[in-house]
Amino acid sequence: MASTSDIRKGLCIRYNNDIYKIVEFLHVKPGKGPAFVRTKLKSLTTGKVLDNTFSAGHKIEDVRVETRSYQYLYSEGETYHFMNTDDYNQIALQESALDSPDLMKEGEVVTIVFNTEDSMPLSVDMPASVILEVTHTEPGVKGNTATNATKPAKLETGAEVNVPLFINEGDKIKVDTSNGSYLERAKE
Repeated sequence: MASTSDIRKGLCIRYNNDIYKIVEFLHVKPGKGPAFVRTKLKSLTTGKVLDNTFSAGHKIEDVRVETRSYQYLYSEGETYHFMNTDDYNQIALQESALDSPDLMKEGEVVTIVFNTEDSMPLSVDMPASVILEVTHTEPGVKGNTATNATKPAKLETGAEVNVPLFINEGDKIKVDTSNGSYLERAKE
């Protein structure tokens, strides 16, 4: 058993007869009243996200998990295939277990979280950022740079990201996997 002081991003807990992963949290200590922790939980079975507030000191049941490195191979519809980088065993996961499948390109190494009790895969953790190539974007309009002007760009994985006007087709960009936003042009 853990308490609210042990809450951190990525912690897996058992809550309402389901296993949830903590996506976001915020410790709040108001001037009046007791402290509490505001969390955003993602169900690892259904993929649903819910907001929940735990009072300070509340006991939570954490789930023991194990992480292993896997390489993304390919997808068939909503099924994604991965290979263990140590023993080359392959597993297939549904799209609901992935946080941002549209930013994953073939050959990408990800971390898969397993429940130690039954060795079932719970979720797929992407690296903090990925480098992807821009396959299509409109040319930037000259003189439209007074504000942070952006334009949509289609990436090699099929994802669409808003990028600054100076990004052209063929450029490689770094994308934040937590929210799918442009970070910077990749250094080659």
